[in-house]
Amino acid sequence: MSSEKSHNGIGTLRESSLHAALKERLKQPGDQCEVNLDGYMIDLVRQDDTLVEIQTGSFSHIRRKLENLLHIHTVQLVYPIAENKWIVRKGKDGKQLRRRKSPKHGKWIDVFTELVYITDWITHPNFNLMLVKTEEDEIWEDDGKGSWRRKYWSKTDRKLLDILEGYTLEKPEDYITLLPENLSEPFTTRQLSETCGCRMRLAQQMAYTLFNAGLLERTGKSGRSHLYQKTD
Repeated sequence: MSSEKSHNGIGTLRESSLHAALKERLKQPGDQCEVNLDGYMIDLVRQDDTLVEIQTGSFSHIRRKLENLLHIHTVQLVYPIAENKWIVRKGKDGKQLRRRKSPKHGKWIDVFTELVYITDWITHPNFNLMLVKTEEDEIWEDDGKGSWRRKYWSKTDRKLLDILEGYTLEKPEDYITLLPENLSEPFTTRQLSETCGCRMRLAQQMAYTLFNAGLLERTGKSGRSHLYQKTD
């Protein structure tokens, strides 16, 4: 997948199509774009001095940036989740070969695969997270450099087709709303996985994130599994 811009403003990489399109769609009147601030390149700076950072890749790449900015700035992190995605295959000549719809549909809880990298910051008073569900084209190119699982096709870009809805998490308790309403307490990650209808790995990431952020507590064990419940 092509990289979005670098996070220190030095040695800027090619900006992904998705990143550029989201920045344009989210820009408000009076916003400043691509501002060099405290040694970092900021996507959007609002009139109220809120910094808007759009992250289409791993949160591990933005962890240090958040750590340095949140002490003195309000930061909104924007993360897209593809509810509908089409795989577009291009040949070696760059021409489109075929386009098919992916059977996978993104959910809000998918953000926990990235939140594990910033558990220290999601409850910070200067931080809020905006999730946006999107429709996207994911571009695959037959360059022989990709994963063997994709038969060496590379994912080279993501293109925004539409923004379907947004969901902003402003307060620590907002993250608890991502848990299923019918989840009984206390619960194990296995029970969380079954109630969410998600992979066990994702349930473990949810529990890890919320526990380390102080939003869940461990109340004992069921066999070898920790029991979790919401903190007061």
